[in-house]
Amino acid sequence: MTRRCALACCWVALLAFAPLRVWAVEWNALNDAQRQVLQNYHAQWRTLPPEQQERLALGAQRWSNMAPDERRAMRQRFSAWQRMPPHRRAELLSRFEEFRKLSPEQQHELRARLQRFKSLPPERQRMLRERFRNMTPEERRRALEQMQDHPRAADGGRPGP
Repeated sequence: MTRRCALACCWVALLAFAPLRVWAVEWNALNDAQRQVLQNYHAQWRTLPPEQQERLALGAQRWSNMAPDERRAMRQRFSAWQRMPPHRRAELLSRFEEFRKLSPEQQHELRARLQRFKSLPPERQRMLRERFRNMTPEERRRALEQMQDHPRAADGGRPGP
């Protein structure tokens, strides 16, 4: 193997197997709205890992684009999250990671099922939750498989309101 070929192979291997680097986000590169949201991080910004800077910048942009009622709802959810016991937070994070592993089509279907469920009358929702809680693990597994095969099974197969 020639020296050039060996060098090229090394570069390809480095590029193919090296972790992608996230570059630091410079404070001055943030727009005014992002800087306003992130002002409490200004003093320590340069010391934050680039991945965290990127997440914070994206979150700040989303926050600045939210309507006041969306911000209020987000604050309420965050407050509820902070009050949650650690084991419950861990459970929710685990379920979120499972959701992220689904294909975009599966995520879409799951969101559609949730919307169908939310459109049911509260009494019907309560009854379905109670029925699911009372199932054995095997019955739950079969019910979930059936829902995958028949999407309308999520609301008991009945037409919506």
